[in-house]
Amino acid sequence: MPQHNICVFCASSLGGDPSYSRLATEVGAAIAESGLGLVYGGASIGLMGKVADAALENGGQVTGVIPDGLRSRELNHKGLTELIITEDMHERKRIMYERSDAFLALPGGMGTLEEVFESATWTKLGFHKGRKNKPVILVGSSSFWSPLTSFLDMLVEEELMKASDREIVSYQKNPKDAVDRLLTLFSTHNELEQ
Repeated sequence: MPQHNICVFCASSLGGDPSYSRLATEVGAAIAESGLGLVYGGASIGLMGKVADAALENGGQVTGVIPDGLRSRELNHKGLTELIITEDMHERKRIMYERSDAFLALPGGMGTLEEVFESATWTKLGFHKGRKNKPVILVGSSSFWSPLTSFLDMLVEEELMKASDREIVSYQKNPKDAVDRLLTLFSTHNELEQ
């Protein structure tokens, strides 16, 4: 069993840019190759399916969490280490958050953005169980994420968000760099606990 799990938020579609699929595959592989577990939305399609497939192909442990009502639409993955069926989206997200030590976000739509903001808010408010400080890293092309990071910076400038809260959500272009950053954070956290 992996010592730490990374939750990945991303689209249940492939999107219009082929680089999104490559990114999802690189993220799944980087997580598995680093000995980390993957927690994600449980689908076999879209970027979600690409992340899970890559993690599994590289020997990773993968936990999928999917609401019963979405199993037919998102086509739950059949080859996971563990598949958890929930009653609704609220339970899905709660379980994903509880089972994870940090979050990576790849390109996605409203659901992905909601998960980014909700998980970051839970970190800000100290609502996460276990590890309280669970960072969110946006991964991929800066052209995709720059509008969001600029918006977050503007919230700090407008004094609607503290600079310390802004640090919860960071950006890394390269999947391996994102995973390495989390490994460093986990290592530092473990040293502080000893």
